[in-house]
Amino acid sequence: MSENRQFRAGPDGVPAISFVEAVRDGRPKADLVEVLGPGAVDVIMSQLRGWTVAGPVDLAERLLDRGAVLVRHAHEMRCDLPGRPPAPSAAPDGHRFTPCDRPAEDLLPAWLAAYPPGHPDHRPRDPGTDAAGELALILAGKVLGPVLPCSALAVREDGDEVVAAVVVNDRDGLPWVTEVFRHPARSPRGLGAPLLAHALTEAEASGLTSAGLAVTEGNPARRVYERLGFRVVSTTVTVRV
Repeated sequence: MSENRQFRAGPDGVPAISFVEAVRDGRPKADLVEVLGPGAVDVIMSQLRGWTVAGPVDLAERLLDRGAVLVRHAHEMRCDLPGRPPAPSAAPDGHRFTPCDRPAEDLLPAWLAAYPPGHPDHRPRDPGTDAAGELALILAGKVLGPVLPCSALAVREDGDEVVAAVVVNDRDGLPWVTEVFRHPARSPRGLGAPLLAHALTEAEASGLTSAGLAVTEGNPARRVYERLGFRVVSTTVTVRV
């Protein structure tokens, strides 16, 4: 998916910001915002009312001062696949790793259970929200890009239940780990690390040389990603205007 940037100008006609338009939770999103000139905050507050806006920390801080609401404070991480630290990548007893080739309904119970209230990535959903449809869009490649073959599921041997997943999408040519989750009550602790290591191994074996992901500030999974060779390359804050 190519990056098609939009521009918004202030009253003087001079472009103040550029961004990539997307959708988050049913509302428009200005993603990857770049500040081009003075008046960026005024332009966002007047022209993007009701949007979510993702951009650099200093821009978000000024928007928060003007009444915007914090949605997510996240760090982008990258991993160079060749030469990354060795890590176990075998499925634990009673489980097997399989390709990510199941419908969204099979992954949904683990996806929802992975982010309970109090988790940094918990997202309250209104009654009637189509969570399965949201996940289906990711798996269909309609959010970031096609799902790559290195994506993987962890499945219980006793019943074939999906209890964890790593979903890797093609984000403008960069393998992007969109989802890493496990069912906390139906899978062993520590399952996510070998499952992600397995996906990275498959990615490298297919000729890919790097991978990226985003981790929310305060999420302890960041330590796991660092052990597997990911490093922070930028920080973005998302707010609702």
